[in-house]
Amino acid sequence: MARALSKISADWWDYTTLDERLLREAAKLTEKDIFQLARPGFKVVFYETLEEFYAAEAMEYITAWRQSTAANPAGICGPIGPTEQLPIVARMVNDLNLNLKEAVFWGMDEWFEGGREMPATNPLSFRRADMELCFNRIRKELRPRPENLHFPARDVKAYSATYDQARCLVMQGGQGEVKHWAFNDPPRRAGKYKAHPPAPAEFRKLATRVVDLHPMTIIQNARTSGGGQVFLVPRQALSVGPQETWKADKVSIWHPGHHDNKFGIRLTALMISKRLPDAAVPMSLLADHPNVQFNFYRPAIGSCTTEMH
Repeated sequence: MARALSKISADWWDYTTLDERLLREAAKLTEKDIFQLARPGFKVVFYETLEEFYAAEAMEYITAWRQSTAANPAGICGPIGPTEQLPIVARMVNDLNLNLKEAVFWGMDEWFEGGREMPATNPLSFRRADMELCFNRIRKELRPRPENLHFPARDVKAYSATYDQARCLVMQGGQGEVKHWAFNDPPRRAGKYKAHPPAPAEFRKLATRVVDLHPMTIIQNARTSGGGQVFLVPRQALSVGPQETWKADKVSIWHPGHHDNKFGIRLTALMISKRLPDAAVPMSLLADHPNVQFNFYRPAIGSCTTEMH
């Protein structure tokens, strides 16, 4: 059966091309239903307050960094979106007097324009956000060595190779409205992908690369980071790929309720739980990862009932 055209943009794949029966099933999920989607390899955790939510996210940094040594370097790959955990990480490190000289960090994505990564002088730069919100707030004597901080750049192979030089204990992420982690957006509906999106096994072979951004991603980032100024958001980005993601011991996704909507967080949890990977919904590919955790701010789960505003 032919796949439906996207209701967002007919030139792209996205979740609106899925069977409507699956979409309706996701929309009906209650809080209890979502919690019961957990299975071996897929853990679901609820948090009652935002303070608890972001403190738990920050603790993943601390727990990972404490395991890193010069002989066995290890660390965490972290997102920009959410960002609220980053100042908490810095505060924890300073208050615990935690020496991070041997700790490793990977930034998971960055904007790409003019043939290179966005410079840290740009207010939209993800590297700039990591430094300003976290690492520059850590006391100088406690900070990781500069060579242990890895950010995606034009030389994607050099960045990708660092995942073989240190152990990524946790890859954190948020979930965008197009159902991505990092900028693993669904592809255009063109060429060999005109009739069907890439097979999950094919998509999983993708490493760090330059990604053409889905229109939903551009709109979302203008809303969440650019004050609605769509014209400021680049059309491309650098993104860690599934290839590096599968080298991480654990993938931890954080849903505070304002990056994706009430429907979106239900859909991906359902598809991962039922092992229904589909490249039109990139987050669903995590159905095949052996250790995934979805973290929900419970009051933001709400319902998908129709409300007029």
